[in-house]
Amino acid sequence: MVSLRIGKHKSRTGGLTAAGRRKYNRETGSNLKAPVTGKPKKGSKDAKRRKSFCARMKGMKAKLTSEKTKRDPKSRINLALKKWNC
Repeated sequence: MVSLRIGKHKSRTGGLTAAGRRKYNRETGSNLKAPVTGKPKKGSKDAKRRKSFCARMKGMKAKLTSEKTKRDPKSRINLALKKWNC
């Protein structure tokens, strides 16, 4: 597992910075992409990607977080959901 420092690699608004995605991709051979933050055209690849991400993350939030974390607007999961406009 790749460990990331908050300063350079984790975005304060949720998710990873561009440098964090590059580091993760380099170390794992993955292909992480930037979040879909705009308003994608209905039915486009970006719209489908956002829908999939939101469904997956909402499920994780429901099952894997404590009651305190679910309500905390500064938790990493809530920041990510907000950034993706879920």
